[in-house]
Amino acid sequence: MPTDIQTRSFRKQRRVIGYLGFLLPIALMLPASIPNYVPLQHSISHYYYTNLREIFTGTLCAVGLFLISYQGHKSSQWWRNDHLLTNIAGVMAFGVALIPTNPESPADKVDTLIPIHQPLLGWVHLGFAACLFSIFALLSLSVFTLGQKRDAGIPKSMLDENNIYRTCGIIIILCIIGIPISEALFPEFDYFVFIYEAIALFAFGTSWLTKGRALGDKGSIGRILYGEKH
Repeated sequence: MPTDIQTRSFRKQRRVIGYLGFLLPIALMLPASIPNYVPLQHSISHYYYTNLREIFTGTLCAVGLFLISYQGHKSSQWWRNDHLLTNIAGVMAFGVALIPTNPESPADKVDTLIPIHQPLLGWVHLGFAACLFSIFALLSLSVFTLGQKRDAGIPKSMLDENNIYRTCGIIIILCIIGIPISEALFPEFDYFVFIYEAIALFAFGTSWLTKGRALGDKGSIGRILYGEKH
């Protein structure tokens, strides 16, 4: 059983991961309000080719590092193996950050570790991103919901943490599915990818912040979210 210090450390690490995921879209969107600076991009990945490149790559690398260092629970079932899934997600986060999507125009080309003129790189980047978001959804649906028990005498709440995790996981899956469908149905609108990615990251951040007990777990919050008496 983890000690109280270990438990606090796990929760703090979860909160950091959650805050990074939740705040990344906000940090990238806000500069669009500054005239002649960085306009809203068609996807979060395309911020690689803007002045906000360091925020994009730095945040993803930080998320990747925290995910890899995160000591999750192990399981013989891979889809419930917290340790395995977070390690894979961490590697995927580094891949998304360091292997950029294809630029929208040749003028956007910058020197990278791998020559960007290869169209295959865009598919590699897309594969990393799809795998990363899929694992985010899987963690919420099949890992975070394990072993949650409410104290006796506390009625079930609609805002029970398991309901939050499942809702976040479903939202992430719907965002993954919604990108190609929306782009096919409404090709004239250029920002579907960014919108769905931002929503998925908000859901990811919410799930991890809830797991990290960012709002605390005392009093009514503890009873409603976690079913615990404090």
